[in-house]
Amino acid sequence: MSRPAPVTLARQPADGGALREIPLPPYVTVEDVQFAVRAVVVHAPRTWSGGTICRNDASPHPCRLHRWGRRVLGLRGLPPAEIDALVERGDPTADPRPYRPGA
Repeated sequence: MSRPAPVTLARQPADGGALREIPLPPYVTVEDVQFAVRAVVVHAPRTWSGGTICRNDASPHPCRLHRWGRRVLGLRGLPPAEIDALVERGDPTADPRPYRPGA
């Protein structure tokens, strides 16, 4: 009787490099912003003995979802400091307002 093939949990991409970035939406909707806030908060950095890792999946920080969330929020008009404040607050349901300097 033959033995089943071993199951591999992590697979390298065919090109051997890092996984590609998650594509950005053609335009940023309210739903995209909600997903982006959740992504940056849930996939926040965590200091570990080997360096900084993603709090959610232990991959090197910033992980793909955290990077995607930051890019979407940047398209929404939020500056990096405001995105950092969202991560610091830790509320994945926060509703960031569009950034309007001087308003």
